[in-house]
Amino acid sequence: MRRKTIIVLAITLLVTVMAAAFSYLYISEILGQQITDAYDGADRLTKQLAYFAENDLPDLSSTRIDTNDPEAVRRALREYLPMDTNILNNLQSDLALWPYVYDASIVDASGKILLHTSPQLVGKPALERPNFINVKSARPRRQLRLVYSPATVYDVSSPLLLNGVPFGTIRIGVSTVFLRSEIEPRLLRAVYFSIASIFVSFLLAAAVSNLALGPLKEISRNLDSVSSGTTEAFSGDESEHDELGLVTLKIANLGRQMRDSREIFSALKDNVDQLMSKLQDGLMLFTRDSRVVLVSAPVERFLGRPRGALLGRTVKEVFSGDTALGVTILEAFERRRPLSQREFVAAAGRRVQVSLDFVQEKSTQIGALLIMRDAESVHRIGDEIEMSRRLSASGRVTGGVAHEVKNPINAIVLHLQLLQNKLAQLDPDTRRHMDIIGSEIHRLDRVVQTLVDFMRARELHLEEVDLRRLLEDVALLAAPDAEQHGVIVKRDMPGEPLPIKADLDFMKQALLNVVLNGIQAMPRGGQLTISARRDDNAVVAEVCDRGMGIAQEVQDKIFELYFTTKKDGNGIGLAQTYQILQWHYGSVEFESVEGEGTTFRFRIPLATSSLDSEHEAAAHLNQ
Repeated sequence: MRRKTIIVLAITLLVTVMAAAFSYLYISEILGQQITDAYDGADRLTKQLAYFAENDLPDLSSTRIDTNDPEAVRRALREYLPMDTNILNNLQSDLALWPYVYDASIVDASGKILLHTSPQLVGKPALERPNFINVKSARPRRQLRLVYSPATVYDVSSPLLLNGVPFGTIRIGVSTVFLRSEIEPRLLRAVYFSIASIFVSFLLAAAVSNLALGPLKEISRNLDSVSSGTTEAFSGDESEHDELGLVTLKIANLGRQMRDSREIFSALKDNVDQLMSKLQDGLMLFTRDSRVVLVSAPVERFLGRPRGALLGRTVKEVFSGDTALGVTILEAFERRRPLSQREFVAAAGRRVQVSLDFVQEKSTQIGALLIMRDAESVHRIGDEIEMSRRLSASGRVTGGVAHEVKNPINAIVLHLQLLQNKLAQLDPDTRRHMDIIGSEIHRLDRVVQTLVDFMRARELHLEEVDLRRLLEDVALLAAPDAEQHGVIVKRDMPGEPLPIKADLDFMKQALLNVVLNGIQAMPRGGQLTISARRDDNAVVAEVCDRGMGIAQEVQDKIFELYFTTKKDGNGIGLAQTYQILQWHYGSVEFESVEGEGTTFRFRIPLATSSLDSEHEAAAHLNQ
């Protein structure tokens, strides 16, 4: 049932009840007035009869009755009254004039009827009948019940004094049957009037309330328009005439404000969602009552639950007291005590670093911010920073040494050529030795030049390329070495493109260094697997060999400059690969098991244009 219908029915029912109550009061008033009039009429009648009887006494002084004897006088009056035709006629006439009077009588002090409108009752004892005053003083509902109960005669009496001495009573009998017949016509008119009033009140209340609440439909339509985000043109002229126009105008203004706020909120939400999706750290923002209002994507990996299942939950619903992480966070929230870089085991055995800060405004706590970081990533970043520091230190030393060595080498080469020209004429056999010296000097010069090139700042020529095609090119370049070593190169590529921004030459060189190392690690042949996949906002390429693996004690040094385990190695290839991945804001890491093989894993950011197109597609679907 609609709310408007409920309101109309409630108002109609209320008015109907009020009309019924007033009708009841009206009927009660009429009934009470009729009963009062009947009582007052009967009371006046008894007083009139008493007055007439007192003034119609005979003169007993001329008789033999001793007027000084009161008892003798009473006996004489008791004998006289039944024969007094004047009093009897008055009783009969009063009975005819008052329709609700059932009978009239004069009763002496002993209760014997001296005079009655029914002559056969004279001389008999008078019956005890209820007093009519009980009907008059009763409440309306009881009056109605007494009047419409089985036929009853009520007495209205008045004392009779003869010669100033109590003689008896004059009684008027009021019959409920006669009273009912006298009252009923007026009561029926009052009942009909009341029913009509109630019915009219019902119709008027329904019509007026429906008319008064009619604008609610228009207001509801306007509110629906506002809530749906489509605001129509509302005329402001109505506000000058009635309240509906004013309310409509205010709803229109409210709708415009809500639309503007919704657009601002939508833009902010898109920005926040985009920012949250790019964050590597897991962020959870809690309100004053410890409910989650903001969750970043990495939290799903740390807690093993989707973001939709976390939003709106309290901290007690998110974290369980059965884990060390949950116990620590719940205790911190209970005591309002921040946490600083605590490490725990989260979902799927993943180790995370957790920090918790409580947000305050004017000394009032308004929320909390929980930050979760992948502990392995933190350690890896620390290792990469340390590796970068070492490479930078080695580079500075190497740059200085290369600069100092380069000049003497150039001078040696120049003088060696002069010496070769002079000795060629004097001693031709020395030519062979001079050529060997020249060859070694040129090799040394190439090594120094390589070091200089390694440390020189390079300008990257970035272009968008599919990593799958780049890996195919690297596999083709490594094919001769693979064939020479009896190695089978297996490619495992996805069907979807993997676009990255890269300098083709440098990225190809970085990948080729690792592929060649993998081939050389399997001198007796084997299988080298090159695979690629997408991982969130990054592309991951893996080069997996089945060689002897890398010894545990040297695994921390393989990216260091000049470090090598090969007899003819120069220790520059992997350091160069590490440096090239840093130039591209990527990373390279490895996993190796001695006797089983090594897997190098490259992580390169996905091309920004591809991410933007995906966000636009997602936004379009949400709309």
